[in-house]
Amino acid sequence: MKNLIIIAHPDKNSFCYNGILRTIQNSLYTEEVTTIDLYEENKSFVFKKKRVEEYKELVTWSDRIYIISPVWWFRTTPMLESFFDQVFTPGFAYNFIPLTKLYGYPKPLLSDKKVRTYLTHGAPSLPVLTLYLNSVKLRLVMGVYSFVFGWFKTKTRQFWSVPFVSEQKRINYLKTVQDDINKDTNKAKRG
Repeated sequence: MKNLIIIAHPDKNSFCYNGILRTIQNSLYTEEVTTIDLYEENKSFVFKKKRVEEYKELVTWSDRIYIISPVWWFRTTPMLESFFDQVFTPGFAYNFIPLTKLYGYPKPLLSDKKVRTYLTHGAPSLPVLTLYLNSVKLRLVMGVYSFVFGWFKTKTRQFWSVPFVSEQKRINYLKTVQDDINKDTNKAKRG
């Protein structure tokens, strides 16, 4: 299987980078893996046309896509948002199908991809899930992924209070990532 990992964190010392990214890469060592490090590869939020085309080729090439980002201001990082805006474009990632003269619905063009997203929060889960109605995940899944990959085609995990939790809790978060990869690769069944 061909795996594309997209990391959208500027700090190489972060849990996203050294924890989640490394766990995914190490777990997929027997498969084809390409990693896009958005902050390493881009110096501005407007990607060069050649870079956008390369990203589209990698998305097309992949069977599985793993996306990793911290949550800043109730959304993914600006570089990941730029990636969505410039790569997941109409005609490549989705098309609008007209329903009436004024309305249409998006038809996903990348529904053959298996997608997992890992979001890290500085906040605890309770206020985000209740007071803010889990708006981060809701917007991502309904406002981006449903257009591009289709309804109920993606899985999103959120890890809470990452800067404040114990080392054991972080280890448990990474075990969850490892378990997800094992499910994706059927390693759990093979032993």
